[in-house]
Amino acid sequence: MSEILEGPHAIAFGVKRLGEGNLVAFPTETVYGLGADAFNAQAVQRVFTLKGRPNTNPLIVHVSGIVMAKTVVAHWPDAADLIARTYWPGPVTMVLPKADVVPGIVCANGSTVAVRCPEHPCALALIESFGKPIVGPSANPSGHISPTTPEHVMDGFPDANLMIVDGGRCRTGIESTVVDLTSKTIRILRPGFIGPHAISKTISQNIESIAPLPHDPIARSPGLIGAHYQPRTPTKLVPTAALKSATDSDTIITWSIQSHPAKGTLIPIPRQIDAYASNIYRALHDADRGNPSAIWIEEPPTGSGTDELAIRTAIMERLGRATHK
Repeated sequence: MSEILEGPHAIAFGVKRLGEGNLVAFPTETVYGLGADAFNAQAVQRVFTLKGRPNTNPLIVHVSGIVMAKTVVAHWPDAADLIARTYWPGPVTMVLPKADVVPGIVCANGSTVAVRCPEHPCALALIESFGKPIVGPSANPSGHISPTTPEHVMDGFPDANLMIVDGGRCRTGIESTVVDLTSKTIRILRPGFIGPHAISKTISQNIESIAPLPHDPIARSPGLIGAHYQPRTPTKLVPTAALKSATDSDTIITWSIQSHPAKGTLIPIPRQIDAYASNIYRALHDADRGNPSAIWIEEPPTGSGTDELAIRTAIMERLGRATHK
């Protein structure tokens, strides 16, 4: 039976479990992660097994800062230093050449490793107390809605004998931006709160594409293959005008609640684009729990400025995967 613990006792118990090769779910500012000792291949395999995640989908290694990050990479370029000093702790993951100490299973047996420093006191306390990096993919069954509360983790793994560190609701609510720094062309592999314009300005270098290279034989980052973020209920993303076609048996996730007839079950979500991002997984969990005929998601507002555009791009990427069958 999984259990939720909070406070210093939870961190101490979590460190003990990690040291024994067991798994610990922990909060970050983005989503809850399923943690294991990044240097223990057997423990990492338990992550893949519990999630039902294919071993071809690499994991992000979570570190306490730059010093620990350098222990898992073979090369730390100037661009990595600039990004880390600007955005860490925070929702930016960097893909860099892998150090030999990192087991191949962490990186889908590729030559690179994805690394980030999370901005959450519980996550940092866990990593620093453990003294080693921990992997931390989203703490949910593979392909399903990411968890942003400890209760979401419990719902996903009720019988897993999993310890869950209670850090409250995740503030950012969507996964980190992933930046590939392994070639001359800097690429965004997964959009997030921190957009390409901001990162380009930070490193004084253009980011030419927001996609993995088409000939990459091995995924360099999570979120590039397979279904993600999907409810059990059939789900569709629609413009505001289409909401009038919903029926009483549907659930509607809406930010313009006053602009359409009150058919179905309405789940309000904030209009502000950053708050929309913070709440969208929570709304999807709530909608799915009600077992409606279908879930309708109103497209997020357009927002303004490069920062809001980056957040909306990340939201639309997640919702595109959540609604794709």
